Amino acid sequence: MRLHPLAADGLIAAALTTVAVLLGTEAVAQGWPALGPLDWTLVALVCLPLALRTRAPVTVCLFSHGCWAVYIALGQWPVVGSFGPMLAVYTVASLCPTRVAAASAALLAGVWTGAGIVNDAAAMASVVGQAVGFPLVLWRFGYVARRTGELTRQLRAEQAERARREVAEERVRIARELHDVVAHHIAVINVQAGLARFVFHSDAPTARTALDAVEGASGEALAELRRMLGLLRADGVQGADGAPAPGLDQLDEMVTRVRTGGVGVALRVTGEPRPLPPGVQLCVYRVVQEALTNVLKHAPGAHAAVELAYRAGEVTVSVTDDGTGGAPREGVDSDTIRERGGHGLIGMRERAKLYGGTIVVGPRSEGGFGVRLTLPTPVQTARRGDAVRE
Repeated sequence: MRLHPLAADGLIAAALTTVAVLLGTEAVAQGWPALGPLDWTLVALVCLPLALRTRAPVTVCLFSHGCWAVYIALGQWPVVGSFGPMLAVYTVASLCPTRVAAASAALLAGVWTGAGIVNDAAAMASVVGQAVGFPLVLWRFGYVARRTGELTRQLRAEQAERARREVAEERVRIARELHDVVAHHIAVINVQAGLARFVFHSDAPTARTALDAVEGASGEALAELRRMLGLLRADGVQGADGAPAPGLDQLDEMVTRVRTGGVGVALRVTGEPRPLPPGVQLCVYRVVQEALTNVLKHAPGAHAAVELAYRAGEVTVSVTDDGTGGAPREGVDSDTIRERGGHGLIGMRERAKLYGGTIVVGPRSEGGFGVRLTLPTPVQTARRGDAVRE
């Protein structure tokens, strides 16, 4: 369970106050005067403000040390109120620049030394050693915590930037592939329009059929073009090479290549096959490709199954493996089944989102790993936002 930082600081302040109260009740047994109302008030003022130590570290440090100094001047046992100022010095060292942290450590050393002078001048050597040692240790711990925090934030920023860049590059690569799909539709439109014009007066049925083909191809081309332009709005990325976009008719060839890499793959098609828009075919092909690549890389020798299911209003493809493969086989390169590299789950996610589909990726209860992609059909189905699940 993660607590809000303010709540965590409040609990720490309450714990330190409890420790100080328990020590205060032992003051008489240690040879010190019993604490009166003013002394207890000062103890509370030393510890309780630490609940705001991360909000105002310097102010809390100065206030805590001031109350502790007054408490010591009244002749009370200094140990009772020592934990609050020590935590305050650590907080300043972990959140503030080195110069401010050094000043807070010097303040702790000064008050500690003053406590020795006021109450026990005979043991000044020990007091001075503590006054030097404790602030230095707290300063060092605080400095390490501050540097660790800075490096952690820097690492997170770099990871976020790398993830953003990978997503952008993946989107541009997908957009280039969709460009091939749109170009195919435009070529069909050009041929059919020329045919319709040629037979417009002599063969009306043929002209009508050609115009119907133009209408269908133009509708699909416009849908693909909208998707492509949406992806190309990503800023600051570089494009990828252009190559013919593969489709579902090439699944058999890909499965054969995977088998040569040491993974037994079974391809099964259920339902009544029907023509799918090229963009949907490309999406299914790339997801299957990425899933089988992961099997080849992480579970060589395993048995995998690819199932393509045609259903009413949607097409579903699942890739599962039993995860029982042995060590990677020598000489097998997973890139042999990948014409162009993607970014794993990022590519799957972006493709599913692009076509308004869902994708589920993760380990299976019966063992192994599975990927399941569901895409709505036909291609004119409205985009439904980011419905990707992991």
